[in-house]
Amino acid sequence: MRWVLLLLVAGGLWWPGPAAAAAASQEAGAGARAGESAGGRVAFIGVPGLLWGDLDPRDTPRLWELAGQSGLGSLSVKAVGTVTCPYDGWLSVSSGVRAAVGRRCGLPPEPAVRGQGAVVPGMAELLGTRDGANAGTLGAAVHAAGHCTAAVGRGAALALADKEGEVDLYAATPAGLGDWSRCRVLAVDVAALAQPYLVDGRLPQEAELLPPERRRDLARQADAEVGAALDRLPAGTEIVLAGIGDHGSAPHLRVAMWKRPGTAPAARPASPEEVTGPRIGGNSARRDDIVLLPDITPTVLTAAGITTPPSVIGLPWRLGEPISSADLVRADLAGTTVRGMTGYFFTGFAILTVAFYVLSYVLLSRRRRLGFVGVAAIAMACVPVSTYVVNLLPWDRSPSIPPTLIACVLGVTVVLSAIALLGPWRRDPLGPPAAVCAINFAVLVGDLLTGTNLQFNALMGYTAVVGGRYYGLANIPFALLATSVLMGAAVAAEHLVRAGRRRLAVAGVTGLGVVATLLAGWPGVGSDFGGVIAFAPGIAVTALLVAGRKVSLLKLAGFSMLGGVAVSVIAVLDWLRPPQSQTHLGRFVGQVLDGTFWPMIGRKLGAMLHTLLSPNLMPIVLAGLVFLVFAVLRPGQVSAGLVPRAFARAPMLRAGLVGALASGVVGMLVNDSGTAVLSMAVALAVPLVLHAGVRLPGEEKPLGRAVDERGRHGDVLAGEV
Repeated sequence: MRWVLLLLVAGGLWWPGPAAAAAASQEAGAGARAGESAGGRVAFIGVPGLLWGDLDPRDTPRLWELAGQSGLGSLSVKAVGTVTCPYDGWLSVSSGVRAAVGRRCGLPPEPAVRGQGAVVPGMAELLGTRDGANAGTLGAAVHAAGHCTAAVGRGAALALADKEGEVDLYAATPAGLGDWSRCRVLAVDVAALAQPYLVDGRLPQEAELLPPERRRDLARQADAEVGAALDRLPAGTEIVLAGIGDHGSAPHLRVAMWKRPGTAPAARPASPEEVTGPRIGGNSARRDDIVLLPDITPTVLTAAGITTPPSVIGLPWRLGEPISSADLVRADLAGTTVRGMTGYFFTGFAILTVAFYVLSYVLLSRRRRLGFVGVAAIAMACVPVSTYVVNLLPWDRSPSIPPTLIACVLGVTVVLSAIALLGPWRRDPLGPPAAVCAINFAVLVGDLLTGTNLQFNALMGYTAVVGGRYYGLANIPFALLATSVLMGAAVAAEHLVRAGRRRLAVAGVTGLGVVATLLAGWPGVGSDFGGVIAFAPGIAVTALLVAGRKVSLLKLAGFSMLGGVAVSVIAVLDWLRPPQSQTHLGRFVGQVLDGTFWPMIGRKLGAMLHTLLSPNLMPIVLAGLVFLVFAVLRPGQVSAGLVPRAFARAPMLRAGLVGALASGVVGMLVNDSGTAVLSMAVALAVPLVLHAGVRLPGEEKPLGRAVDERGRHGDVLAGEV
């Protein structure tokens, strides 16, 4: 119960912050309402499929010129599926949340012209779907503020249509709109880049196959259409331009530009092939150069001086330090490369894991090369954390990124293994495993406290291209953090228990676990909802075993529920902060209160169940657990008695392993990554136990044979799980 009390105390100390922030939020909201009449004209130009790599001063002069006058950033167009078709992109802008239309994915429907305006067909059907229920939010907010909407193109009509599907002024082309100064909010659809990729009006599953010259022709056409709109916009119009969709089977980071009246001119670029401007970021992604698709809605409304509806989950864009288009091209390349390599990397790691256990079985069963097995075990345990440490190196600047990245991961693995095996702690049999745990803890906690730049674009982390997470503690890093904390605390507890200080050992496990839990779940740091739930039973199980108490499934369930209560308290505290300061934890509370959380729960449950059949993850789980179980039940045949020896000589090591596996199992059930959580807990914990068994002193008679002889008589080894 101590760690729960600490959570509540920390929450109480933090409580005045949300209250003050809420007051500030009310003042800001009053200012926004008072500023509705002070807002200016804003035009949103959507160019589905537009990449920063499409822009250059020769082929796209109008876009290039606009970029030189604008803030620059990357847009993560993640909506609901793997890729976001133009229809999904425009619908998300209309909704202010991630939205999708399913199998109809392609271009939005052609509006039915009515006088000077138009009506978007099928709006009632969209409002009745799970992922389209918020359609018309942007247009309805503009109408509620007493302003009209003007749209050019079918996507623009969908973005600005209200709940009845109505847009006030509509034209299929810029030349047909007439008076561009009549409405405060305008939108323009430039579909030139995306349309040629569609088949029968829908986005195909095939990869993007257009040759480079054809792509350049499409970019020129899109540039001309953007120029035609820019020529008609009244002076002083604020311009928001974004590539709001994908056009193939591979997602990308798309262009985001923001031209604001009075924005300082761009700095001189480093080369004529790049353009520089203030970077665009946002609190939704908590990245200073990345914004999300739902952020467009509040950005447009704020520019027009219109209050953003509470159902909108996005947050307005902000400008920061300068960035170049070359940096944004490289960011997309890094994200897409990591996304493309992830499956192959996990397959290779699964094969390597299975091979490691097979080789260990062969060598240990013959009582040969035990030292080699111990070294290989430490190396295997260092592979996952190496995928984060490698981001300290400039691998993304290599002309051949995939082999460079893999080579860097292997090199870092060797360095970290050498640190664990050759440091002064090597004299203690538990020293190298403790060093690996300390390395994991230092890397992951340091990353959490510095903006999670190591997990970002990591092979075992996340990317903005995929769009599942943009900051905080991801599920695989959570598994590594929890396992390293519990196993490392167990090693420390072993020395304390031997010194007769069992209470201090229990307090150490609990205290370190509480600190790690707070970091994992705290908004803006780890922001991991499921991690807190999974961490609690692992801490409790380890602490109980260190204290010499028994563990039951009922206790495990109870501590899991306690973790749920703790993270709920954190989420509510986050929800009490102003919207622009909330993380997804606080926004989830808001979704629970308004009843819109079920679609997200359904998607996460489906993702979790999907991972249970993963050919890349299940071999890691099965190989490690099968080896562990048989090493205990048949020690003479599988591990020469090394694993039971480790548990017998260092009983607290067993406590850390059981606690880590408990966190892994609970984490598998409550996180959308499912098996990935348990697989990483196994991948780190079991090799560390195996190394300890190799290094711990043996008996004159081989322990494996002694265990065999006792096993035939039905005796149970003291260290058996």
